[in-house]
Amino acid sequence: MTIRVGMVGVGWGTVVHAPAFQAVEGYELAALCSRSPEKTAKAGAKFGIDDLSNDWQSFVQRDDLDLISVATPVDLHKDVTLAALAAGKHVLCEKPLALTAADCAEMTAAAAVSGRQTAVCFELRWTRERSLVRTLVNQGTVGRPYFVRLNQSADYWHPTHANQSLWMYDAQQGGGYLMGMAAHDIDFIASLFGRPVEVCADVRTMVAERVLPDGGTLHVTADDTSVLLLRLESGALAVLSTSVVGAHASATTFEAFGVDGTISGSIAPRGLDVPVLAARAADAGLADPGIAPRQLASGAELPARGATDLIKAQAFMLEDWLPALHGGTAAQPVPSFADGLLVARVIEAARASAAGAGWVPIPAA
Repeated sequence: MTIRVGMVGVGWGTVVHAPAFQAVEGYELAALCSRSPEKTAKAGAKFGIDDLSNDWQSFVQRDDLDLISVATPVDLHKDVTLAALAAGKHVLCEKPLALTAADCAEMTAAAAVSGRQTAVCFELRWTRERSLVRTLVNQGTVGRPYFVRLNQSADYWHPTHANQSLWMYDAQQGGGYLMGMAAHDIDFIASLFGRPVEVCADVRTMVAERVLPDGGTLHVTADDTSVLLLRLESGALAVLSTSVVGAHASATTFEAFGVDGTISGSIAPRGLDVPVLAARAADAGLADPGIAPRQLASGAELPARGATDLIKAQAFMLEDWLPALHGGTAAQPVPSFADGLLVARVIEAARASAAGAGWVPIPAA
């Protein structure tokens, strides 16, 4: 039976969610909803969908929709998700799961009692490079981990870069790059090497003002640079750094050292700048592991553009999730609301640490 999907939000939703659903057999992106009639109509024309709505409250109640894909601004995630769960729908929610850990906990509790399937869009777990790392870890290349390092850099907030959507500069609206980039990395590390139990962090806004098109000044409250030192329940130490203020900076590098071996290389979602290399401790040295990338089961060809790798990653996640939507078991674990709650707790603990609290314990999800 095909899963009929209703998508709420046509911003990021049209960049990744919609094309991913249309690339996977077993889903039908049946209807779209957003507050703007103009944007909804434009999205409908783009994806060949004429079932359109501007009222999410009634939209999530529809009997002919099985799954609600929540791609709204972050401050609506909780309300839309709770209403969809109460209406008996499966829910896929964009990350971050919500603005606060308390909201995430409420959503996680509602998901647990709903009997519905829920997932969070930590789709970067399925990019070619991160999937390769996961395969190597699952094969025992690292063994018991000692140390993990993941560094992300970009130029999005360098003063020479054009302004992003203004909400991104507002911490109260879920802006900043702990939410925007580091959330993926926290989830990735926790899913591979164990739950973070303590964090010591520095979280900063290096570029504190943006010039607006009208010549005015926007005061930035969200973060653009952070460093998190994490103690994992596995005993390993992890360092995650994120900065979006580097001119000509665009990289994501990864290292994992363990008792059995090492993995090292680039895990940027837009190509292998430095190939992921790996070796067991007894090997002569790091080498290409020779693992072929996964292909979409549908054989769908995605047009080459900036978001292609993210669309493909989300499509792989949807492929793996599909059996669970029919009462079975996901082909591999899909990020749960509990995973989203854990990430939110790490982020809140990191902010407390940066404010002077030192090492901050992270409650279990």
